[in-house]
Amino acid sequence: MFVPQSAVLENPISPKRFSTFPEVSRFRVLVADDQQDILLALRLLLVQNGYQVETVNSPQTVLDALASRPFDVLLMDLNYARDTTSGREGMDLLDRLAHLENLPPIVAMTAWATLDLTIEGMRRGVCDFVLKPWDNRELLAILEQQIARGKRQRLEHQDQAALRDVQQGLLPKTMPSITGCELSGVCLAASTVGGDYFDAVRLADRQVALCVGDVSGKGLPAALLMANLQAAVHAYADGGIEPQTLCQKVNHIICGNIAVDRFITFFYATLDLASHRLRYTNAGHNAPVLLRQDGSYERLETGGLVLGVNPKACYEQGELDLAAGDRLILFTDGVTEAVNPKGEEYGEQRLLHLLIESRHLGATVLRETVVDSVKRFSGGRLKDDSTVVVAVIP
Repeated sequence: MFVPQSAVLENPISPKRFSTFPEVSRFRVLVADDQQDILLALRLLLVQNGYQVETVNSPQTVLDALASRPFDVLLMDLNYARDTTSGREGMDLLDRLAHLENLPPIVAMTAWATLDLTIEGMRRGVCDFVLKPWDNRELLAILEQQIARGKRQRLEHQDQAALRDVQQGLLPKTMPSITGCELSGVCLAASTVGGDYFDAVRLADRQVALCVGDVSGKGLPAALLMANLQAAVHAYADGGIEPQTLCQKVNHIICGNIAVDRFITFFYATLDLASHRLRYTNAGHNAPVLLRQDGSYERLETGGLVLGVNPKACYEQGELDLAAGDRLILFTDGVTEAVNPKGEEYGEQRLLHLLIESRHLGATVLRETVVDSVKRFSGGRLKDDSTVVVAVIP
């Protein structure tokens, strides 16, 4: 391919005059092309404008370089066989790159751009395109834009990781040991930080409180509300307070610390294993399932309004007798609203059918059975945090 010398040697661009970054030299560019003259021309252009440059000449060497050291942007050709112009080798490479962690923004180069090729490339992870022969100023501008984009994404990922640590720190590391009850719980994290919360609080030797909640929204606001919810629950949970009273008190606190467009669905129950009595209040949450040994079940719906909407809201309380072999299953909507590749939701009926079929399993195995089923259904791609808590009465 002919590359005009003017594309490299003329029209020099000073990094101090062009770049928005104070120290361009700290940015690393990986350039991939199978033609040596192209690699040389791009190296000259980028080095004279302050970039650190590494060149490779095949799909495999691209993978090897990205797997061994970090780069701020990948500038890659889509064709590596001189007798083809389809870009198929580049598309296959993009599929392989998608499995790498910390992948930098990708800028694709091609002399044979078509609308179909552009759409397919974007779908496979290309952030921008450069036509050959290239314009120096346009190429440098695209690289700087994509480097800035990658920097923002890295900061966002760091923030997400910090928030995820905060969220996980609020969840119980282990479930309490209660005579006459087997407990198990887990929160599956989605790609973004949500507001799922669950807890198990030992009230007495044979009494335990179980709760689950889901804060509307994502990110820092959801994490802060979740922390607020946990603090309020722990402040009021004790052997003497009824679930409806706790929900009223927690709701009053949440209403004073929540934005007008936010709310929390919440379920709180106390299990008295001595009297085999379950007391609960449901504040707008997905109704838990009390599954009996014979396969019959009850949905725990009694309660009232979601938390955070009306500080004067009143709540009702439900009471049920527990029997040997009963299983109480709490969950968030991340379970029932998990979506498969066809766009179908997992749904409550599928969950109920699974629970009935698995009603003889212990708490941990039953919880794992639900989690595995949801993961298989969604292909492991959860759009929301998914929480499952199981209590078994032996």
